[in-house]
Amino acid sequence: MALSRVCWARAALWGSAVTPGPHVTRKLQLVRCGLAWGAPRYLFPRQLLIQHFWTPKQQIDFLDIYHALRKQSHPEILCYLEKVIPLVSDAGLRGHMTELCTKIQHGTHPAIHDILALRECFSNHPLGMKQLHALQMKALSRAMLLTPYLPSFLLRHRLRTHTTVIHQLDKALAKLGIGQLSPQEVKSACYLRGLNSTHIAEERCRTWLGEWLQISCSLKEAELSLLLHNVVLLSVNYTGTRR
Repeated sequence: MALSRVCWARAALWGSAVTPGPHVTRKLQLVRCGLAWGAPRYLFPRQLLIQHFWTPKQQIDFLDIYHALRKQSHPEILCYLEKVIPLVSDAGLRGHMTELCTKIQHGTHPAIHDILALRECFSNHPLGMKQLHALQMKALSRAMLLTPYLPSFLLRHRLRTHTTVIHQLDKALAKLGIGQLSPQEVKSACYLRGLNSTHIAEERCRTWLGEWLQISCSLKEAELSLLLHNVVLLSVNYTGTRR
């Protein structure tokens, strides 16, 4: 269960959309005041209660809401990848990128080798972490449930920091072994990495997490922009994911 707590702690670190902000106590005081004045019901458990106090149904409903928010950025991220294809200097990589984008647009879940074949594109121009356009960083921030309303240099720093944390967690998880995780820990780990695991069977979640770890543990620090984009690439068409 320790790993689960780490995963959800990191999820909280990735933005207030996953857990309430720092003013929970004040808000609860306001709610109590409202109730004292005859407010008809308790309206905002998602914003005012930490996840520990969510009911099982609330947990599913709220995680669906959060995933719907981050999913809104997926088309923008994929469209950007298509637009930069002409900027890839290597003809072979341009072909791989075109093939990957076409597969995803047609609803195909990409294979591990399809994604890793593009690692060079994501280590320097045009998709390296230092070369990402501001609009793409804003879309990626939304996909990670982070606020996009920051200057470009802060968006880049925060995306690099959070992706590095995930990469380190992935290495530790690979050493531990997915088989050591409980069903809830597996689903939590998948959700943190972009998959809406609330409606996917446990074994399917374990399979997906295994694919993610294979990709992540194959990447060097300079290639972490690919891991960042993998939040969308690997999750968007996975079997069982709600549209």
